[in-house]
Amino acid sequence: MKKIAVISAILDDPICSNKKFNDVVGDYQMIIRGRMGLPFPEEHISVISLTVVGELDLINELTGKLGNIPGVTVKTAVSKKTI
Repeated sequence: MKKIAVISAILDDPICSNKKFNDVVGDYQMIIRGRMGLPFPEEHISVISLTVVGELDLINELTGKLGNIPGVTVKTAVSKKTI
């Protein structure tokens, strides 16, 4: 059963964590439906939102890998409805 979720990430130092973040996201491109990024260059922070559709285990796996990147904070909101 698939779920729809939004993964929100804050990169505290995008210069250091951006490559690793993008590498992990690329590994899960099959479940990513949308991506929006907002840079805050004065604060040296980036905010990224990923909309995903997939099995809950796969969504949690992606969230965990992103959260293990140094300087990245991640939160996920998952729909209650299955599709």
